[in-house]
Amino acid sequence: MTIPQITAVRLGGSPRLPLLVLGPSLGTSARTLWSSTAKHLSGHFEVIAWDLPGHGTNSIVAEPFTMAELAIGVLAMVDDVLAERDAVDTSFVYAGDSVGGAVGLHLLLDAPQRIDSAVVLCTGAKIGEAQAWRDRAATVRASGTPAVLERSASIWFADGFLERDPETGAALLHALQNTDAEGYALVCEAIASHDVRDRLADIQQPVLAIAGREDVPTPPASLEEIADGVKNGHLVVLDGVAHLAPAEQPAEVARLILAHASGEPLVDEPLTVAEVRDAGMKTRREVLGDAHVDRVTASATDFTTEFQELITQYAWGSIWTRPGLDRRSRSLITLTALVARGHHEEFAMHVRAARTNGLTNDEIKELLLQTAIYCGVPDANTAFRIAQEVLAKIDQEQA
Repeated sequence: MTIPQITAVRLGGSPRLPLLVLGPSLGTSARTLWSSTAKHLSGHFEVIAWDLPGHGTNSIVAEPFTMAELAIGVLAMVDDVLAERDAVDTSFVYAGDSVGGAVGLHLLLDAPQRIDSAVVLCTGAKIGEAQAWRDRAATVRASGTPAVLERSASIWFADGFLERDPETGAALLHALQNTDAEGYALVCEAIASHDVRDRLADIQQPVLAIAGREDVPTPPASLEEIADGVKNGHLVVLDGVAHLAPAEQPAEVARLILAHASGEPLVDEPLTVAEVRDAGMKTRREVLGDAHVDRVTASATDFTTEFQELITQYAWGSIWTRPGLDRRSRSLITLTALVARGHHEEFAMHVRAARTNGLTNDEIKELLLQTAIYCGVPDANTAFRIAQEVLAKIDQEQA
């Protein structure tokens, strides 16, 4: 067995947040493919991507490996990341495009207890024909990755994308040109032997399959096969997208990953009051912590219960769950408003929430310095005092 070494690429988010692992496509680097999408997700997750052997930051080219062995290498990389976090929970959310999606299927099959939920994009339970991949490996070994540059440019992007976003397109094609020829060829050979069509029914975790309407290598039917084959699958087809969905529609891909990981609806259907309230309670607990919410709930009386339900439904269910801003941004806004209004008890609570949402002590300090200008020095003075007490207590608890 050959376990290829996989390198981690950190794309943002606090280690205090849940872990999201992102997988690349053949010929791309994780950073060029996923950076734009990661910006929308770093307020909700610590975002870690990975590079294939010979791609991007990963200069180590191994002996021939299978897709299953590649998945084992990804798990080893994740374990290293979790060890740095001193994490008790070793599970994570996974999303991968093309080869990264195929690796995701192997993770779901061979290490199901590690995956909370998975999103597979522009991939397949089997991708193309084995001989075509072996032929491509031979071509690249003989002539290098520039030999496949023109073909890749023609199938990676939907019509008009290179004109709309030439910078992203150029970065991706440059990453392909710089990919090690042997590393590229080895991945081609791993794809040639990849076929888990007869094992899809064994996958129990929720899987979101995202297809590009204009994708040639892995058309919508390929993703539909996955969504229909697993126990709990859902298919979304993106218009105006070919094979590199995270680069072509980063905001929409981020929204879908977040909604899937949170168990929220993937389409804009009206929610019932109960669904809004349930979503609000889930978010309220994630941001403020179970101990706080349990304490507030336990102390509610006949006089205050309806007010607590109002907060859960409208503040947490209707506003904090909206996808337009990440939780870091919402914490910044909330802290500023509470300083301006002098709501000191709420401010202390939301300083702790801001740390949960990934803000650092220095970022909170910068926010308070700016409130001294726009809200007033006396208000900022009080806020600094309260924040210092709360942050010191948090740091002590985490020491």
